[in-house]
Amino acid sequence: MIKKILIGIDDSAYAEHAAKYGFNLAETLNTHVGLVHMTEPVSLAMTNTGADEILGTSMQALSGPDNLELLKVQDEIAENLMERIVKKYGGTLQVTHFNEFGSTGEGIINCSHEFKADLIIIGTHRRTGLDRLLMGSIAEYVVRHSEIPVLVVPSKE
Repeated sequence: MIKKILIGIDDSAYAEHAAKYGFNLAETLNTHVGLVHMTEPVSLAMTNTGADEILGTSMQALSGPDNLELLKVQDEIAENLMERIVKKYGGTLQVTHFNEFGSTGEGIINCSHEFKADLIIIGTHRRTGLDRLLMGSIAEYVVRHSEIPVLVVPSKE
């Protein structure tokens, strides 16, 4: 029985398509929705600081006031995105927000445990070939590592 659905979103058309699909399913099943947005760590190439110019700097090095402001802005953008999605598709459903910082695939899996989700819904961009190899696939990662069913909603770009 599906009582809780976790929907992974970002600011893309394919994620919004998946959110719309997920909220429609949640409304049909009258379930609680968890909405998760992950902010990936930024790897910045730093010169003359001892940081690796290829791999960038560690998160500890990003703890200065300017970078904390950047993290705050990213957090606000994510909150605005989630509020917009809930306002557009949430209706009367109970919705819990997860605005996390870290690896997207791992974060979605972790949120599914925390939320005790029965189903994860994510969108996919249908990348193939070299583009998929270079960009990776969050959907594929979640499908491979999830202990609960994952519904991947394809969308045309």
